Amino acid sequence: MNVAKTPNCNVEIKATIRDFDSFCTIAKEVSNTSAIIILQEDTFFDVPKGRLKLRKKTKEGKVEEQLIYYDRPDTPGPKTSSFYLVQGSSVEGGLQPLQDLLTACLGVRGRVLKTRHLYLLGQTRLHVDRVVGLGDFMELEVVLKEGQSAAEGEVIAEDIRRKLGVRDEDLLSGAYMDMIEKKT
Repeated sequence: MNVAKTPNCNVEIKATIRDFDSFCTIAKEVSNTSAIIILQEDTFFDVPKGRLKLRKKTKEGKVEEQLIYYDRPDTPGPKTSSFYLVQGSSVEGGLQPLQDLLTACLGVRGRVLKTRHLYLLGQTRLHVDRVVGLGDFMELEVVLKEGQSAAEGEVIAEDIRRKLGVRDEDLLSGAYMDMIEKKT
């Protein structure tokens, strides 16, 4: 199992969207690409710091698993996220035994089910998500290159946000899991 010795970093923006189909049209125009459709199930575990989730994603009929730990501030607008990621394919037998272990020792915080439309814009991943029980959202992830500062990533994120027409009042601060918990 390969885990990076230092975290990966990206700059993120998350916002609610008002018209899913119109936003996808704009995303396609801005990115000059078609969406990659991904079904995702994220299982969040109870941890004292940050967030730990096991993701199962289905893309073009193929299932992939990832264990992801990340830590980021819960503020609206651009924010830096540090994360570690383990691909299920790097673990013999996949991540199901690990999920069972984490469930037993940490407990499950909750699950998030979503259909993600992924658009790629250079070093930025644009997600247009339809989240079961919550609604429709967009998320930008500017994957920082080695030596690139968070401030540079924020400039890129804000430029794309402006091109997409995302308004300040639509910016969100937390994770989908947080929103689901607030709803219940």
